[in-house]
Amino acid sequence: MYNGRQFRAAIGRAGVTPLIGVFDMFSASVAAKHYDGLFVSGFGFAASYYGLPDIGYIAWPDMVNFVSRLRLAFPEHHLLVDIDDGYVDPEVACHVVEQLEAIGASGLILEDQKRPRRCGHVDGKQILPLEEYLEKLNLVLDTRRDLVVVARTDATEESEILRRAEALADTRADVVLVDEVRTVDWIRKVRAVIGDKPLLFNQIAGGKSPRLSLRELEELGADVAIYSTPCLFAAQSAMDEAIATLKRDGGRLPEMGPDSIGVPQALELLEQNMSRFHPKRRANVERSFEQEAVTVSVN
Repeated sequence: MYNGRQFRAAIGRAGVTPLIGVFDMFSASVAAKHYDGLFVSGFGFAASYYGLPDIGYIAWPDMVNFVSRLRLAFPEHHLLVDIDDGYVDPEVACHVVEQLEAIGASGLILEDQKRPRRCGHVDGKQILPLEEYLEKLNLVLDTRRDLVVVARTDATEESEILRRAEALADTRADVVLVDEVRTVDWIRKVRAVIGDKPLLFNQIAGGKSPRLSLRELEELGADVAIYSTPCLFAAQSAMDEAIATLKRDGGRLPEMGPDSIGVPQALELLEQNMSRFHPKRRANVERSFEQEAVTVSVN
C-alpha cells in the first residue's frame, strides 16, 4: 500500500490539503462526497464511540477498528488519524503505528501532551518534557514505513511554542502542528522557525484559533488544514432541532420536501460505500432492489 506516499505527494503540491474531521461511518460517507481527505478526530471519536469528552478515554483497539472500517469503505481517500499521545507508552504508540500501517491509514498525529490529556483547544493542558516526547516521536518514526507522521505540540507559552516547533521541524517527522495557535501573527512566527517543513493548521468551531479560508492559510504558508468537528457539531445541531420539532408536532414526522433526507437518499449514500469495496455485492444489491421494485409495481 502507498497511502502515505500519496498523501505526502498531495502535501507537497501547491495549495493547502484539506481534511474533514469525521466521527463515524455515516459522517465519513457525507464528508467523502465533498473532500478527498478525511481526519479521524479524537474529539469526534470520543464523543461518538463513548459519549465522553476527549480527555484520554480512547482505547487504541477501538480506534484501529474504526480506521479499518473507514479504509474499506474509502480506499482512495487520504486518511489522517489522531492517536493522541500514542496511548501513553512509546511501545504502545509503535504497536499502533504498525496496526495503522497494516490497514492502510495515510498518516497519524502524535502529540506531546501528558496525562490527563485535554482537547487541544481547552484549558488545562500539560506537556511532556521535550526530550521525552522526542524519544517517543523518534521511535514512532523508526517504526513507520510509509505513514505520514505529524509531530504536534500543545505548548501554550510563547517561547516554548517556538522552541518546540523548531525542535519538531528538525526531526524526520513529515509535518509540524502547533495546536491552539491563537493569531495570524503566531502562524507566521511558527512558519518562520520550522523552515521548509510542511505546516498543518487545525481549526475547530468554538476553538481558540482564528477562522481562516484555505486561500488565507496558503498565503500564511500552511500546507495542510484539518477541520476537526464540522460533522459532529452539525449533527448535534440538526438532531436537536429535528427531535425538538418532532416533539413539538406531537410525534408527527415532517412532510418530505425536495431537499429532505429519507430512506432513498440515505440508501443512495450508503450504497456507494458498498460499491467501493465490494463491486460484486453492489451489483447483487442493485438487482435485488430492481426485483423488489418490479414486485411492488406488479402488486
